[in-house]
Amino acid sequence: MKNWNGKRYWIVGASAGLGREVARQISQMGAEVILSARNEVDLNALAAELPGKSTVVPMDIANDESVAEAALAAGEVDGLVFLAGVYWSFGSAAWEPEHAVKMIDINLTGAFRVLGHVVPKMVERDSGHIVFTGSLSGFRGLPKAVGYGASKAGLMSLAETMYADLRKTGVQVQLINPGFVKTRLTDKNDYKMPFLMEPEYAARQFVEHMGTDRFAKNYPTLFSSALRFTQFLPDWIYYRLFG
Repeated sequence: MKNWNGKRYWIVGASAGLGREVARQISQMGAEVILSARNEVDLNALAAELPGKSTVVPMDIANDESVAEAALAAGEVDGLVFLAGVYWSFGSAAWEPEHAVKMIDINLTGAFRVLGHVVPKMVERDSGHIVFTGSLSGFRGLPKAVGYGASKAGLMSLAETMYADLRKTGVQVQLINPGFVKTRLTDKNDYKMPFLMEPEYAARQFVEHMGTDRFAKNYPTLFSSALRFTQFLPDWIYYRLFG
């Protein structure tokens, strides 16, 4: 298990939902947290509740200049947890161009914007911890997941590639793929969400995995196992079941 005391973790996407709870639990374990998101009011409210040291660094992850300024303000960090994300549910027959581009730009390209300021420094000192938040929706194409599914699949591929590159160095890379978490994003859904998790529970599973040396975690177990199994189904069976 990791020693969190005195470590500095940059939580990107900390203002609400899973990111807020992850920041809270990491703070409780003794780490200093740097809190980033667009909503400075929510970040300040969170910082006031945390038991440990925290710094609020507002950032628009869709803006290169804003990310560069935030990275400079954050300074040298021991860990980066990427939890930023936006979500709209729509399918290919009812395309929403603006929402599709925003999901790719924030959920995937946003990660590249931040990583460009963090990874080289970690590699140079041969020390660091990078945690990506994927999704069970990234394993295989699902109906009405245009934009979101693609962004998470890309982020998961990025994490896997970085793990392959850095696994024998002092920079640890992890990928955590939760199922449905009750947040303002999933509140938009008008369909049944199996195994819907409360943010506190989902964050506890998330942070527990961060304390291990293992690469990936998919949860909840039963739901994730069922979705992983679909990767082995022939197309004609899979799309008959899920199309």
